[in-house]
Amino acid sequence: MPSSVPRVDSPPGAAAQLAHVASALDPATPGVPGAGAPRPRWARALSTFAGLCCAALIAACSHDGGPWQLTDVTGHLPDLAFNLTEDTGQTVTASAFRGETTLVYFGYTHCPDVCPETMARLMQVLEKLPAGDAKQVRILFISVDPARDTPQALHAYVRAFDAEHIRGLTGTEAQVESLAKRYRVAYQMEKRDPNGSYEVTHSSAVYIFDRDGRARLLATSGDSPDAIAHDLRRVIEHDT
Repeated sequence: MPSSVPRVDSPPGAAAQLAHVASALDPATPGVPGAGAPRPRWARALSTFAGLCCAALIAACSHDGGPWQLTDVTGHLPDLAFNLTEDTGQTVTASAFRGETTLVYFGYTHCPDVCPETMARLMQVLEKLPAGDAKQVRILFISVDPARDTPQALHAYVRAFDAEHIRGLTGTEAQVESLAKRYRVAYQMEKRDPNGSYEVTHSSAVYIFDRDGRARLLATSGDSPDAIAHDLRRVIEHDT
């Protein structure tokens, strides 16, 4: 499944960032498998969310530390809250990650390229952080394919990237759908092939929450590891 956002070598301007956000959150983006297919009913919220991101970009220009390189969504998305199953098989809530800066990504273990590429990029981000800052970061890989992504499958997947910083989370279809709606995450199952396999078209954004669980930043696949590390460090050090 090809990425829905073109890669760029330098941080985009406000207009380009807004385009990245809209395409990252929209499963019907041209060039993505399933493009033109009926969207989930709640996908209308995406246009509203794009407007919020535009307002956030304008507000970011007057931030005391200068403009963010990522999209500032402070005050425009709800605090981190969920009740899911961790890759250990244990029930976990968002409160377990309070006190840590949390990066949230919605994907699935059978994803052929976008998900592993995103996880590899986040590994690069961690490497660019000072050791003390990196210890305060947790990456939550939340499955949009709970039918196949058992805790055991998620455990093997996330540990293949990083056993310290990443946690895999899954749940019932209702739990995942509810959480996806909370953060305007779009996803839809594609048709099964003759072997019964299928792909899931999904948003590719990474959500960054501060140590108090407040939504702060949104990173798309067009944001470089350097840009993500720069802003992530600002969030971490501002809150310590």
